Amino acid sequence: MALYEHLLIARQDISAQQVDALATHLKTIIESEGGKVEKQEYWGLRSLAYRIKKNRKGHYVLLNINSPARAVHELERQIRINEDVLRYITVKVDQFEVSSSKSARREAERKAEGEATTETETEIAQ
Repeated sequence: MALYEHLLIARQDISAQQVDALATHLKTIIESEGGKVEKQEYWGLRSLAYRIKKNRKGHYVLLNINSPARAVHELERQIRINEDVLRYITVKVDQFEVSSSKSARREAERKAEGEATTETETEIAQ
């Protein structure tokens, strides 16, 4: 099975609960085809760089998927039918990123800096 990162943008006029329900539906599609969703992240309502189908904002959702190609094809087929999805992209990756959210990245950077500081202090003490 291959690893995929799937990002979709949903319309601004649906609620966050509806977006979560949409992501859950997509997760069931992947699982029914023999795949697995490793991580599901809701990035929130964000402004778009330009209007898409008269929308200035959109709900962003990231799915990290470990599945066969036929599952991704079925996922994309279902998304093309859904009117709530403005745009989507699926990219095959070698490995998943640690985290795509800003807060998790900042926390990981702080931990890395803290470890580097601790190692330097240890070397100085010796």
